[in-house]
Amino acid sequence: MKIKSINIVKNKQKDFEVRDDIFDVEPRSDIIERVIKWQLSKRRSGNHKVKSRSEIKTTNAKMYRQKGTGRARHGNISVVQFRGGGVSHGPVVRDHAHKLNKKIRIMGLKSAISLKAKSGELLILESEKLDKKTKTFNNYLKKSSLDKLLIVIGSSDNKTDFYQSLSNIPNVDLISQIGLNVYDIIKKDKILFTEVAVKEFEGRFQ
Repeated sequence: MKIKSINIVKNKQKDFEVRDDIFDVEPRSDIIERVIKWQLSKRRSGNHKVKSRSEIKTTNAKMYRQKGTGRARHGNISVVQFRGGGVSHGPVVRDHAHKLNKKIRIMGLKSAISLKAKSGELLILESEKLDKKTKTFNNYLKKSSLDKLLIVIGSSDNKTDFYQSLSNIPNVDLISQIGLNVYDIIKKDKILFTEVAVKEFEGRFQ
Protein backbone atom coordinates (compact mmCIF):
# COMPACT_ATOMS: atom_id res chain seq x y z
CA MET A 1 0.00 0.00 0.00
CA LYS A 2 1.17 3.53 -0.74
CA ILE A 3 0.76 6.44 1.68
CA LYS A 4 1.34 10.07 0.82
CA SER A 5 4.53 11.57 2.21
CA ILE A 6 4.71 15.30 2.95
CA ASN A 7 7.54 17.77 3.23
CA ILE A 8 6.61 20.82 5.31
CA VAL A 9 9.53 22.94 4.14
CA LYS A 10 9.21 22.28 0.39
CA ASN A 11 5.45 21.64 0.50
CA LYS A 12 5.56 18.64 -1.83
CA GLN A 13 4.12 15.13 -1.74
CA LYS A 14 5.32 11.71 -2.78
CA ASP A 15 4.24 8.13 -2.20
CA PHE A 16 5.66 5.97 0.59
CA GLU A 17 5.35 2.19 0.49
CA VAL A 18 3.98 0.51 3.66
CA ARG A 19 3.04 -3.05 4.55
CA ASP A 20 -0.41 -4.18 3.42
CA ASP A 21 -0.82 -6.64 6.32
CA ILE A 22 -0.72 -3.69 8.75
CA PHE A 23 -2.06 -0.63 6.95
CA ASP A 24 -4.44 -2.27 4.48
CA VAL A 25 -6.41 -4.85 6.44
CA GLU A 26 -10.22 -4.89 6.45
CA PRO A 27 -11.27 -2.66 9.40
CA ARG A 28 -13.39 -4.35 12.06
CA SER A 29 -15.54 -1.79 13.86
CA ASP A 30 -16.60 -4.36 16.47
CA ILE A 31 -12.96 -5.13 17.34
CA ILE A 32 -12.12 -1.42 17.51
CA GLU A 33 -15.02 -0.89 19.91
CA ARG A 34 -13.89 -3.76 22.14
CA VAL A 35 -10.33 -2.45 22.36
CA ILE A 36 -11.49 1.10 23.14
CA LYS A 37 -13.74 -0.18 25.93
CA TRP A 38 -10.80 -2.19 27.28
CA GLN A 39 -8.56 0.90 27.24
CA LEU A 40 -11.08 3.21 28.88
CA SER A 41 -11.92 0.60 31.53
CA LYS A 42 -8.27 0.50 32.58
CA ARG A 43 -8.24 4.29 32.93
CA ARG A 44 -11.12 4.39 35.39
CA SER A 45 -9.94 5.05 38.93
CA GLY A 46 -12.74 3.00 40.49
CA ASN A 47 -12.64 5.04 43.71
CA HIS A 48 -16.43 5.51 43.92
CA LYS A 49 -17.74 4.53 47.35
CA VAL A 50 -20.86 4.88 49.49
CA LYS A 51 -21.35 3.84 53.09
CA SER A 52 -23.27 0.74 53.94
CA ARG A 53 -25.43 0.42 57.03
CA SER A 54 -22.57 -1.02 59.08
CA GLU A 55 -20.39 2.03 58.31
CA ILE A 56 -22.88 4.68 59.43
CA LYS A 57 -21.92 6.27 62.76
CA THR A 58 -25.13 6.64 64.77
CA THR A 59 -26.80 5.32 67.87
CA ASN A 60 -27.81 1.68 67.92
CA ALA A 61 -30.87 2.41 70.01
CA LYS A 62 -34.35 1.84 68.64
CA MET A 63 -35.98 4.94 67.18
CA TYR A 64 -38.97 4.50 69.50
CA ARG A 65 -40.55 1.73 71.53
CA GLN A 66 -41.79 -1.39 69.79
CA LYS A 67 -45.45 -1.26 70.72
CA GLY A 68 -48.15 1.22 71.58
CA THR A 69 -47.28 4.03 69.18
CA GLY A 70 -49.53 2.97 66.31
CA ARG A 71 -46.61 3.22 63.92
CA ALA A 72 -44.55 0.57 62.22
CA ARG A 73 -41.81 -0.98 64.30
CA HIS A 74 -38.27 0.19 63.55
CA GLY A 75 -34.77 -0.49 64.78
CA ASN A 76 -31.99 2.12 64.69
CA ILE A 77 -31.85 5.05 62.25
CA SER A 78 -28.98 3.70 60.12
CA VAL A 79 -31.32 1.57 58.01
CA VAL A 80 -31.44 2.32 54.29
CA GLN A 81 -34.96 3.80 54.10
CA PHE A 82 -34.17 6.80 56.30
CA ARG A 83 -32.27 9.97 55.44
CA GLY A 84 -28.67 9.65 56.61
CA GLY A 85 -28.87 5.89 56.65
CA GLY A 86 -26.66 3.47 54.76
CA VAL A 87 -26.96 2.62 51.07
CA SER A 88 -27.91 -0.86 50.00
CA HIS A 89 -25.90 -2.46 47.16
CA GLY A 90 -24.11 0.83 46.40
CA PRO A 91 -20.82 1.26 44.50
CA VAL A 92 -17.59 0.22 46.21
CA VAL A 93 -13.91 0.77 45.40
CA ARG A 94 -12.92 -1.69 42.69
CA ASP A 95 -10.85 -2.13 39.55
CA HIS A 96 -12.83 -1.78 36.31
CA ALA A 97 -10.09 -3.30 34.12
CA HIS A 98 -10.78 -6.54 32.33
CA LYS A 99 -8.68 -8.90 30.24
CA LEU A 100 -8.54 -8.77 26.47
CA ASN A 101 -6.73 -11.29 24.30
CA LYS A 102 -3.50 -9.99 22.77
CA LYS A 103 -4.61 -11.09 19.29
CA ILE A 104 -7.73 -8.95 19.64
CA ARG A 105 -5.65 -5.94 20.74
CA ILE A 106 -3.34 -6.33 17.73
CA MET A 107 -6.30 -6.76 15.40
CA GLY A 108 -7.88 -3.61 16.84
CA LEU A 109 -4.70 -1.58 16.32
CA LYS A 110 -4.37 -2.76 12.71
CA SER A 111 -8.06 -2.08 12.06
CA ALA A 112 -7.85 1.46 13.44
CA ILE A 113 -4.70 2.36 11.50
CA SER A 114 -6.06 0.77 8.31
CA LEU A 115 -9.30 2.72 8.70
CA LYS A 116 -7.34 5.97 8.72
CA ALA A 117 -5.16 4.86 5.78
CA LYS A 118 -8.14 3.85 3.62
CA SER A 119 -9.92 7.15 4.30
CA GLY A 120 -6.84 9.20 3.39
CA GLU A 121 -6.36 10.42 6.95
CA LEU A 122 -2.90 8.88 7.34
CA LEU A 123 0.21 10.78 6.19
CA ILE A 124 3.97 10.33 6.51
CA LEU A 125 6.27 13.22 7.43
CA GLU A 126 9.80 13.56 6.10
CA SER A 127 11.27 14.12 9.53
CA GLU A 128 14.76 15.03 8.34
CA LYS A 129 13.24 18.11 6.67
CA LEU A 130 11.43 19.28 9.81
CA ASP A 131 11.50 22.99 10.55
CA LYS A 132 11.79 23.71 14.27
CA LYS A 133 9.73 26.90 14.03
CA THR A 134 6.20 26.69 15.39
CA LYS A 135 5.03 29.31 12.92
CA THR A 136 6.14 27.24 9.92
CA PHE A 137 4.40 24.12 11.19
CA ASN A 138 1.24 25.99 12.16
CA ASN A 139 1.00 27.72 8.78
CA TYR A 140 1.32 24.37 7.03
CA LEU A 141 -1.45 22.86 9.16
CA LYS A 142 -3.78 25.74 8.37
CA LYS A 143 -2.96 25.65 4.67
CA SER A 144 -3.52 21.88 4.51
CA SER A 145 -6.67 22.01 6.70
CA LEU A 146 -5.12 19.58 9.17
CA ASP A 147 -7.06 19.73 12.43
CA LYS A 148 -7.08 17.39 15.44
CA LEU A 149 -3.73 15.91 14.43
CA LEU A 150 -1.78 13.10 16.10
CA ILE A 151 1.93 13.00 15.26
CA VAL A 152 3.67 9.65 15.78
CA ILE A 153 7.44 9.69 16.23
CA GLY A 154 10.07 6.98 16.50
CA SER A 155 12.66 6.36 19.21
CA SER A 156 15.46 7.87 17.11
CA ASP A 157 13.53 11.03 16.19
CA ASN A 158 14.58 14.20 17.92
CA LYS A 159 11.74 14.82 20.38
CA THR A 160 13.07 18.26 21.28
CA ASP A 161 12.65 19.49 17.71
CA PHE A 162 9.08 18.26 17.63
CA TYR A 163 8.19 19.80 20.97
CA GLN A 164 9.64 23.12 19.84
CA SER A 165 7.76 23.10 16.54
CA LEU A 166 4.45 21.95 18.06
CA SER A 167 4.37 24.15 21.14
CA ASN A 168 1.15 26.14 21.64
CA ILE A 169 -0.59 24.60 18.61
CA PRO A 170 -4.07 23.49 19.70
CA ASN A 171 -5.50 20.04 18.87
CA VAL A 172 -2.07 18.65 17.94
CA ASP A 173 -0.68 15.82 20.07
CA LEU A 174 2.64 13.97 19.99
CA ILE A 175 3.06 10.28 20.81
CA SER A 176 5.78 7.68 20.47
CA GLN A 177 5.01 4.77 18.13
CA ILE A 178 5.49 2.33 20.99
CA GLY A 179 2.61 4.01 22.82
CA LEU A 180 0.32 4.29 19.80
CA ASN A 181 -3.13 2.95 20.67
CA VAL A 182 -6.59 2.55 19.19
CA TYR A 183 -8.30 5.25 21.27
CA ASP A 184 -5.80 7.97 20.33
CA ILE A 185 -6.01 6.97 16.66
CA ILE A 186 -9.80 7.08 16.49
CA LYS A 187 -10.30 10.34 18.38
CA LYS A 188 -8.01 12.29 16.00
CA ASP A 189 -8.95 13.36 12.48
CA LYS A 190 -5.47 12.90 11.00
CA ILE A 191 -2.49 10.69 11.86
CA LEU A 192 0.99 11.85 10.83
CA PHE A 193 3.84 9.30 11.04
CA THR A 194 7.48 10.13 10.70
CA GLU A 195 9.43 7.83 8.39
CA VAL A 196 11.33 6.44 11.38
CA ALA A 197 8.09 5.79 13.27
CA VAL A 198 6.60 3.87 10.33
CA LYS A 199 9.59 1.52 10.14
CA GLU A 200 9.60 0.97 13.90
CA PHE A 201 5.83 0.46 13.96
CA GLU A 202 6.06 -2.16 11.22
CA GLY A 203 8.86 -3.83 13.14
CA ARG A 204 6.46 -4.51 16.01
CA PHE A 205 4.55 -6.98 13.81
CA GLN A 206 7.13 -9.51 12.65
